[in-house]
Amino acid sequence: MIYVLRLGHRPTRDKRVSTHVAFVARTFGASGLYYTGMKDNGLEKSVRDVVANWGGDFFIRHIDSWKQFIHDFDGVRVHLTMYGQNINDVIDDIKKQVPKVSTDMLVIVGGEKVPSDVYYLSDYNVAVGNQPHSEIAALAVFLDRWFSGAELDVAFNGKIKIIPQTRGKKIVHT
Repeated sequence: MIYVLRLGHRPTRDKRVSTHVAFVARTFGASGLYYTGMKDNGLEKSVRDVVANWGGDFFIRHIDSWKQFIHDFDGVRVHLTMYGQNINDVIDDIKKQVPKVSTDMLVIVGGEKVPSDVYYLSDYNVAVGNQPHSEIAALAVFLDRWFSGAELDVAFNGKIKIIPQTRGKKIVHT
């Protein structure tokens, strides 16, 4: 199972970013999102509403101590940061270390300034590019590389479904 940890959520500043981190995590194959910083019932409701309507098995939970959570996580910890090793250089090593059936992975994405302890508690510090970039984009690229695109074919079996079209929009409500 893959879980995402969003560090340092601030509702007044990060509401859309944290929401989009959760939506990308869900759509690209993660099982759930943990977040730190300020507890945000609105964020949690938005994510739960998407899961209720669009389907899938995904959760969101607030945690108090990121440091303890990362330390105690039983699995491989991957921190996405522009200061890390390039994803092209390490993705195969990560895939070898994480048996997809028996070991969990925690993908850590920053918010406010990331404390240096995160770099040392992580098994891998991975960059999708060593330039400033969005944590949302980094998460999408990492998960897509992890699943080799297969995550895009998952059926979510929700109340709402989009029927792909060349032009226009077609939505089915079940």
